[in-house]
Amino acid sequence: MNNKPLHNFHIPVMGLAYTIDSPIRVAQYGISSVVSIIDDEIVEKMKNFYSKKFSLNYPRISTKTEDYRARRITEYLNMMEDIVQEKFEAFKEEISSNSTALKNFTDMLPNTSKLKEGLQQFLSCKSGISSSLKGFIDEYFVRGNIDVNIMTKVDKENFRDHKPLPVIYNDAHASLRGFANSKLSSSVVLSAGMNPRLYSYLEEFDDFFPDRDRILKKKIILKVSDFRSAMIQGNFLAKKGLWVSEYRVESGLNCGGHAFATEGLLLGPIMEEFKLRKTELIQSAHLLMVKALKEKGKHCIAEPLHLNITVQGGVGTAEEHDFLIKQYAVESVGWGSPFLLVPEATCVDDETRKLLAVSEENDFYLSHLSPLGVPFNTVKGTSNELIRREKYKKSRFGSSCPKKLLALNREYSEEGICTASKKYQDIQFAELDKEKEEISPELFEKKRDFIIEKACLCVGLVNSAYLENNLEIKGEKQGVVICPGPNLAYFNKEVSLFEMVRHIYGNGNILGVTDRPHMFINELKMYIDHLKKEMADFSGALTNSQIKKWMTFKENLLKGIEYYQELFLKTEFFTSDLNIMRQLSDNRLILSEIEIPEKV
Repeated sequence: MNNKPLHNFHIPVMGLAYTIDSPIRVAQYGISSVVSIIDDEIVEKMKNFYSKKFSLNYPRISTKTEDYRARRITEYLNMMEDIVQEKFEAFKEEISSNSTALKNFTDMLPNTSKLKEGLQQFLSCKSGISSSLKGFIDEYFVRGNIDVNIMTKVDKENFRDHKPLPVIYNDAHASLRGFANSKLSSSVVLSAGMNPRLYSYLEEFDDFFPDRDRILKKKIILKVSDFRSAMIQGNFLAKKGLWVSEYRVESGLNCGGHAFATEGLLLGPIMEEFKLRKTELIQSAHLLMVKALKEKGKHCIAEPLHLNITVQGGVGTAEEHDFLIKQYAVESVGWGSPFLLVPEATCVDDETRKLLAVSEENDFYLSHLSPLGVPFNTVKGTSNELIRREKYKKSRFGSSCPKKLLALNREYSEEGICTASKKYQDIQFAELDKEKEEISPELFEKKRDFIIEKACLCVGLVNSAYLENNLEIKGEKQGVVICPGPNLAYFNKEVSLFEMVRHIYGNGNILGVTDRPHMFINELKMYIDHLKKEMADFSGALTNSQIKKWMTFKENLLKGIEYYQELFLKTEFFTSDLNIMRQLSDNRLILSEIEIPEKV
């Protein structure tokens, strides 16, 4: 049977719950998607919801159950596997017997797909659907993956009777165990940087090691922002006998959710380095892995396992999609935020989806909403923003912090406090009041705004799933927080899954504008704005190391512009877009006018 993925795009994880059930919605069409498994509460709610919907026998798991967090995740993933497989088999039966369904499905496939070519031949048969069609579908049609995401920074230590539990009960550790103990054969996407303790915990599960047939039942995907990070993390895992099956390269700023800016390294040059040094990445990890496997007495592999390079962040046209695949030899391109406008694919309430459809460029922005202290992409006008604004008028600040997933700040408590919580903000206000007479009114307001801007992401990022599925929302009213990338500004209507997939493959167009800037130009502008803002907001004592950091950032951007100017002159893509070269020159001029201070 063919095991090659059917599509050359995937749906990345979005928030805590926007893709919480995406595999149930789209995997039967061969589309892979990623589920966040860090919040066991929404996982349990969705498990109970689908267990009832499909009359399945998956009992509720109470918080009083031993290791409830991991067990909830395992059971949800097992249930999802059952549902997806049943829907996949049913869909294969449908397209084997219904010519209209077969044609619609064929129209959704990549233009270069062998499956599409074969199905078109069956459709062209004048005698109708052939009896051999079912066998052909069984041979070449594969369903999408049920992959999971763990944000490595969200690994809060947990306590019982104010005493710390063993590390394996940390949030991310328990999530990983939940996936590892499931019957899925898929991948865990580890994002937000290296967590050595969590990475080491992978060694405890045999499914992450190759069997005698070189098969990995469970694979590791690392979301990275540059080649150096990939090499360091990949070798760290290889020394433990673990293989990274995919490096998922994401734009530092032109993405949804948390934004981890690089040192001015742009996506194009980063992808070029991955393309040129992929063999080095493979060989380095393979040598370390073989040595570790021998030491552990596990099955050794003479030849390196397969390694995928994929990319995501800001792609919006079929031409950009094809360019990334052909220019950088990537296996798949992530399409995230546009799928928030596809009800068949993502879990978004009607009010929020309508907001996303009408929002324009100036409505999408990098905020300080996240308690992690990392810039966070969002959009103006969410219900969470409106509720917080009303609370401000009544001088009520902070969340009751019911979930404590981001209670990671230990300034005032060994057990951790979330910076979006009322408890934390009350302490911060008390400290700020003591400074009031010593600082200017402007600085006082600035510090005050910084404290109260934090939002409860644990609740805000899952409320949409509760609303869409008519699930009860307990606790104080928080509204919805959503984290789309700025690229969504150019999509202005709700669309069907069929329309979105056809758009990705260039067989239709759903863009709401005709003058959308190229994804590389958008990212470049974001990085220039990021540098200008960082310099403008800097208020500490200026040091030579800080000056050097800004200088390196600017130099990397200039090198990136030069790389794009050479690339766009020789590529067969984007020849009809006459603005690209002018936009590169305009941004180079803006960048050159940014003056970095002299050494102190």
